[in-house]
Amino acid sequence: MRITSATTASLISTPGAAPMPAGRAANAPVAIAGTGVISAIGRNVTECLGSFEKGAAGMDTITYLDTVHRGQLPVAEVKADNETLARWAGVETSVSRTALLSLIAAREALERAAIPHRVRWRTGFISANTVGGMDRTENFYASFLDNPRYGRLRDVVLHECGSVTEWVADRLGITHFHSTISTACSSSANAISFGARMIRNGLLDIVVAGGTDALTRFTLNGFNSLMILDSRFCKPFDNDRLGLNLGEGAGYVVLVSDAVAATLSSPPGCVLSGFANANDAYHQTASSPDGRGSWLAMKGALQRAGLEPADISYINLHGTGTQNNDLAEGTAIRRLFDPVYPAMSSTKSFTGHTLGASGGIEAVFSVLAVLNGLIYPNLRFETPMTELPFTPTTEFLKGQPLRNVLSNSFGFGGNCTSLIFSKQSR
Repeated sequence: MRITSATTASLISTPGAAPMPAGRAANAPVAIAGTGVISAIGRNVTECLGSFEKGAAGMDTITYLDTVHRGQLPVAEVKADNETLARWAGVETSVSRTALLSLIAAREALERAAIPHRVRWRTGFISANTVGGMDRTENFYASFLDNPRYGRLRDVVLHECGSVTEWVADRLGITHFHSTISTACSSSANAISFGARMIRNGLLDIVVAGGTDALTRFTLNGFNSLMILDSRFCKPFDNDRLGLNLGEGAGYVVLVSDAVAATLSSPPGCVLSGFANANDAYHQTASSPDGRGSWLAMKGALQRAGLEPADISYINLHGTGTQNNDLAEGTAIRRLFDPVYPAMSSTKSFTGHTLGASGGIEAVFSVLAVLNGLIYPNLRFETPMTELPFTPTTEFLKGQPLRNVLSNSFGFGGNCTSLIFSKQSR
């Protein structure tokens, strides 16, 4: 039986849906069995980690997107055209770039999870995106407006965001539940927290959760109209920052119940211990100056995890590089952590801002940080912000004793989400 987001409630009474195990709190940690990612710095987990260690950013001049801004604005594109992505994914090319990126990363996450006899478990796919199949729709309308007899309707079939999720779920063989989240730049962080809630409440056993987004002309033009794109490579949390660089990619984690975790060949080394979503509703495209939404999200995640600010070892900053966002996030961090601050950095200095995929991609990086004791460098940082008493880390550090990593994803409209990933006691 396939359950969509519109029928989530009915799953509670579905025959075979196991109740929450006795004695298990609704806010108990959820194990993470696998990770998968594709971004401008690599087509999989191994390549991305290699780029971090080498300090190799993914920004470059525009290569694959057909836009008038080519040669003017740097972006962080995945280094492959759609035909190459389709070959990597093992599918046809007549689907959106968003869907191809999603399938590649989600499949890697499941393969790395290596769950025995996965078909016996109730499995869900909760995926976020903000552009859907817009990359193909843009091409369709260019031909159609030139001549109504031109333009292939197959290019608009997967336009809406939910169609991307359904297409990928079909190819992953996930039939029990799927849902699509679209809350701007916090989308895939919200997908992960939703997946954890489904498992904690005994509704699913396995959830592949995260998000995907591809670059489109609409996105690039929209952000450019807001005057928040940097014509240089972005400098998150630098006093001389001028804006963000857009990126693309996909990132997913595989969340599993205790019962599934017990079947794995080795115990998961990382859990999602806390999460929270808040909305300050300050402005349609700007964060509140006092960082209220950011503060509420981080504070709520700590409370759910039963942790204090001093327990956080590293913060994966939202860190877009815009004047407004970095100041709002930094103000919230100062309010919550002052006077002792953990290590922190923005991995968007490598991947660019991948919008609806950013929370998923950065969740993967956060899990890898916990598992491998990694702190990523904040590239191109030079001058501390005059308003803040802390600075981001600029070196790639290995072998760090990380217990808890906080990952921030703050979206348009004030939709703010924080996730906490913690080392699993063995």
